Order: sequence, then C-alpha cells, then structure tokens
Amino acid sequence: MKKNESTADRLIRAGIAVGAGALAANVGKAKSPGRMALCVLSAVMGLTAVVGVCPIYSALGISTCDKCEDK
Repeated sequence: MKKNESTADRLIRAGIAVGAGALAANVGKAKSPGRMALCVLSAVMGLTAVVGVCPIYSALGISTCDKCEDK
C-alpha cells in the first residue's frame, strides 16, 4: 500500500493515540465499553500514524501526502 498521510496528519493521529490511551488508562472500570473503545481508538490511530496509511483514505481515494510516490 502506498502512503497517503502527510507528516502533519501523522502527528495529529499520534497525538490522538496518546491522548486516548492516557484517557483510557485513567477512566472507568477495567472492561467498561468506554475504556475498550478508547483503547481501540488509540491502537488504530497509533498504527495508522506509524505506518502512514489510512484504509479509509485509500477507499475514498484521498491523500494528504504531497510528497508521496505514485500520486
């Protein structure tokens, strides 16, 4: 898969991942639905930030990356 996220997009996603992870660590009971949702959000945002590919962007044909190859 070709990258479709800009550096700014990746930094925002990383920030959301850290924030959601910190929030999940400090709220709710161990297996509450809210905490689980925050953990999933943190994992997905962190993974897309590291990899540089957003599957939703790919499906919609969107790219925020100006310097990516094969654009």
